[in-house]
Amino acid sequence: MERRVSTVDCRAKWVAGGEASDPIVISSRVRLARNLKGIPFPGAMSSKEGSEVLSRVAKLLEQKAPHGYEVFYMAKMPQVERLALVEEHLISYDLANKTEGAVAISRDGATSVMLNEEDHLRIQALLPGLSLEEAWQTANSCDDLLEAELDFAFHEDYGYLTACPTNVGTGMRASVMLHLPALVESRQIGRLLAAIGQFGLMARGLYGEGTEAKGSVFQISNQVTCGIAEEEIVRNLKAVVEQIKAQEQAHLQKMVAAQRLKIEDRVYRALGLLTNARVLDSSEAMVLLSELRLGVSAGLLSLPVGVLSELLVLVQPGVLQTVNKVNLDALERDIKRGEIVRRRLLEVLGREKQ
Repeated sequence: MERRVSTVDCRAKWVAGGEASDPIVISSRVRLARNLKGIPFPGAMSSKEGSEVLSRVAKLLEQKAPHGYEVFYMAKMPQVERLALVEEHLISYDLANKTEGAVAISRDGATSVMLNEEDHLRIQALLPGLSLEEAWQTANSCDDLLEAELDFAFHEDYGYLTACPTNVGTGMRASVMLHLPALVESRQIGRLLAAIGQFGLMARGLYGEGTEAKGSVFQISNQVTCGIAEEEIVRNLKAVVEQIKAQEQAHLQKMVAAQRLKIEDRVYRALGLLTNARVLDSSEAMVLLSELRLGVSAGLLSLPVGVLSELLVLVQPGVLQTVNKVNLDALERDIKRGEIVRRRLLEVLGREKQ
């Protein structure tokens, strides 16, 4: 175990214990892709041009944004801290691996601006629960502030120009993170996720494209960004998410009605393990926390949803080491993970009994 000073801490607003209240809809995100006029996209620009993007945007956000932003440069951050930002969904894996990239994070943890990822700027607002309208307003406010000072690449017919043609137009991706264990167990998830394609939506895993749905967590997002207004993207996604949520609730009710004791036993076994385990790996933690969230959704267990969202992130290896300001090997991480989960749940359960 090696102690160290951390430059970044667990700061994303969507993981703040106590703010979340929906056991099915974990978080909502709106992301806007923007590029500076006259500078090639990140994949083709020079190192000098990349530095120009960083300095211009970072200076604006640090000096003019109302909530204030702190800028983190990938080249100056240890790998474990970059991983922590990925695990909090504040940056992408792609940006974490780009030494010429950076991220500006608002001090309230609701907004992050990725710099020199696939596009010059990727503005994103990430909030707990089904908060798409608020996330859109938050991202749009940041976009307006930047656009008042910067000249974005824009075509009168096509809209905002982006490195990937699928983002041209509004440059907007809206997504919602959902916990869907009943649909997974009833084997309805494949059919449902295939059906959402008809509405211009797609499903991804916990950390986006190409990742698996750990702990029955899925991300649902829009595919089409051109020829459709931002408000319509938000409205369509929200309507589909509400339908998915209703289906999850219906299948969960059927499961509980058919085998209540079995499900109750699963939930309380998971609680027993999490409040007593001394060694806990990340995969097991994700599965067991999913069981607790299922128990809350089914009304079998009384726990604050915000704490479960907080633990969903705190058990990840990068965040675990960053928050505790230590470098740990695999076994040390498993021991520390068990300690953190055990202590947090026992603290909450103690409050619930009072």
